[in-house]
Amino acid sequence: MEEYAREPCPWRIVDDCGGAFTMGCIGGAVFQSIKGFRNAPSGLNRRLLGSLAAVKQRSPVIAGNFAVWGGLFSTIDCTLVHIRRKEDPWNSIISGAATGGILAARNGLPAMAGSAIIGGVLLALIEGVGILFTRLSAEHFRPAPPQLGDDPTQLGPPPPGFSQSYQ
Repeated sequence: MEEYAREPCPWRIVDDCGGAFTMGCIGGAVFQSIKGFRNAPSGLNRRLLGSLAAVKQRSPVIAGNFAVWGGLFSTIDCTLVHIRRKEDPWNSIISGAATGGILAARNGLPAMAGSAIIGGVLLALIEGVGILFTRLSAEHFRPAPPQLGDDPTQLGPPPPGFSQSYQ
């Protein structure tokens, strides 16, 4: 699978951590700008300033949280690749469950279990959809067999040295 032909694990962790930080920064900026705009006092100028203030205040925090999640997920994934000696969807599912559980550790064992289940189920859904799309696209690009009618002239001339002894 193309998905599993990525850079080696030490660099994968850094790459995933940076990618998660970027996604958190962009997504956090979008959502916080909307939230700041809606919660600011009336007036376009005040709303725009409220939107900007909310982005400056909360977007780096959200980006940092995403980076922690991405770094921990990739670290666990690389550890599983090393231990299991293969890369498959189970590594991602187990990594998602372990990441959810570890990040909820401060809230107690029941919260850890719930977050681990949610993390595992979410990653299983993501991996399942990825496998589904891979299979659907593979069938879409599979060459179709030639459609031959009842007319033998569609086959073209026989190759040299071919004998038609069945007639």
